Amino acid sequence: MKVILIILSSLVVLYIGYRTYRFMTIAEGLGSKIANGAIILDVRTTDEYKTGHIDGSVNISLGTIRERYIEFDSTKTYITTCSHGLRSVKAESLLKERGFKKVYNGGAWTDLQKIVKEQNKEQ
Repeated sequence: MKVILIILSSLVVLYIGYRTYRFMTIAEGLGSKIANGAIILDVRTTDEYKTGHIDGSVNISLGTIRERYIEFDSTKTYITTCSHGLRSVKAESLLKERGFKKVYNGGAWTDLQKIVKEQNKEQ
């Protein structure tokens, strides 16, 4: 019973941390970056991408990004996204390690899609 309580408490703390992180990311101005032409990079697998994605996003799975990053323009702005936000953090980190300066984590694609839709309404 004690172990279950500890696990549940840990999950609650992780969830709160994630939501706080998402709030801070949104505060980073992802909407304005999208409005200014940022490229949304969906790092899920092709099969995941086919089940739903943000219109106009580019799908390059995290597993191939180490080889395919050379296809990117380092002067452009990229927003990484995936199913829950974990792979997008890794993709952001990988691109920054390779010299990309304007890379931002967009978290879960469904959350980022809401920002994109809001941005489209404003235009």
